[in-house]
Amino acid sequence: MLHGQQRGIFDLVFRIPSECADMLASGAADIGSVPSIELARQNLELIRGAGIASRGAIRSILLVSKVAPAEIRTLAADSSSRTSVALARIILARRYHAEPRLISLPPDLPAMLEAADAALMIGDPALRLEVEALPYLVLDLGAEWMELTGLPMVFAVWAGRRERLAQDRLPELARAFLDSCRFGLAHLEDIARQEAPRRGIPEALARRYLTRHVVLELGEQEYRGLRRFLSEAQESGMVISTGAAS
Repeated sequence: MLHGQQRGIFDLVFRIPSECADMLASGAADIGSVPSIELARQNLELIRGAGIASRGAIRSILLVSKVAPAEIRTLAADSSSRTSVALARIILARRYHAEPRLISLPPDLPAMLEAADAALMIGDPALRLEVEALPYLVLDLGAEWMELTGLPMVFAVWAGRRERLAQDRLPELARAFLDSCRFGLAHLEDIARQEAPRRGIPEALARRYLTRHVVLELGEQEYRGLRRFLSEAQESGMVISTGAAS
């Protein structure tokens, strides 16, 4: 949207996904790239086609634990990780029969593990970890979800406030986001080379993450996984609609 044919179509504001969700809830934004759980919490309109998903290991959503999963009683998590927190709780409950108490902390692994049995690391902080060198158990939540359900996991989607999105404009919006996504996919080498040093991530890892781990163009299997995730979150009592976009 900065470099392709979509330049100038939208007024862009860059925030982390949880802040995008807050901007939608407050009415400060009409459309955002938001944690997928916000679809249910805010009753948002999904814009199909592009998002952030995985079909197995994601590498950027890691649960790091000092104890066996079934023994986790406290879980430290960054407050910005809404979908990932819900996913961690679902996986720990369904696969390991653990229901830890959550502790909100900044994404600093030593401090998190000093305060809790396990830590949830997401995004760049997770990618910066040398997983093989850690003396702890590490669960990749993308892989864990696939093993639990046999479906892809959708972490974030494009969505908007229903009252601001005319139904007849949804195909046009979906095409703009999907075309922008495909422009990025065609320039992954450039993105990895430019972004890796700025984010403190090895270029080889950035390239591997973008080409092997993350799925940015969503198909029917991804949407099946999304529906399953929202259903699991609802059954677990993790979805409370704010009514902000109803």
